[in-house]
Amino acid sequence: MSELVTAIPTGLAAFTATNLDDIVILLLFFSQVNAVFRRHHIVAGQYLGFGALVVASLPGFFGSLILPRPWIGLLGVIPIAIGINRLLNQEADESEDEKEALQAEKSWFASFLSPQTYSVAAVTFANGGDNIGIYVPLFASSSWESLVAILGVFFSLVGVWCYTAYQLTRLGAIADTLTRYGNQLVPFVLIGLGVLILVDSHTLENRGLLVLTLVMSCLYLLTLARNYGQLPVAEICSTSEVEKN
Repeated sequence: MSELVTAIPTGLAAFTATNLDDIVILLLFFSQVNAVFRRHHIVAGQYLGFGALVVASLPGFFGSLILPRPWIGLLGVIPIAIGINRLLNQEADESEDEKEALQAEKSWFASFLSPQTYSVAAVTFANGGDNIGIYVPLFASSSWESLVAILGVFFSLVGVWCYTAYQLTRLGAIADTLTRYGNQLVPFVLIGLGVLILVDSHTLENRGLLVLTLVMSCLYLLTLARNYGQLPVAEICSTSEVEKN
């Protein structure tokens, strides 16, 4: 019983300390509800991403080794890639994402298969490098009872975080500002978040990881360039077919 009494405030403190910045990210996501996301996309993605962080941290409880922090920092490439894609694709992504969101509303299970859910989960997981660094030793020093209590607190607070962020977006001043500037701001926030993760994790200080990061970035940019290079051709073909008809 004494372990449980200690585990609950420990879980509260650990979650709050490692997830304060998630409130800002969630605010930006909820500001795009009905334009890009549905509420269940964000909630499901947040739980999915946070659950992946917990799974990645559990080896600490079993005494196993985990990837060093510079390798974890490579996750910063994920929000950078998502941010660049959003920046270059804002209008197209909004129309496509809205169609997918309407289809996903037919089933709660479908929300776990949608790109929007995976985008939220990827950002949540990539932003959790520090979480892993804190959760691993926390789990390693916990008994089975305290671990269950801490995880119960963690997953309860994920819901509280989502609810709080959503309610904040419903406040007049916050909602108007985020609605007006949210779509334009999100790509830059994601890119900045990815760069911060890479720098804070000292990933770029390792030559091998720096080369790997540059190679991954170049491949992604080449893929984007190739896709954008095909767009005008597709438009010309579709226009010519319409003229023939």
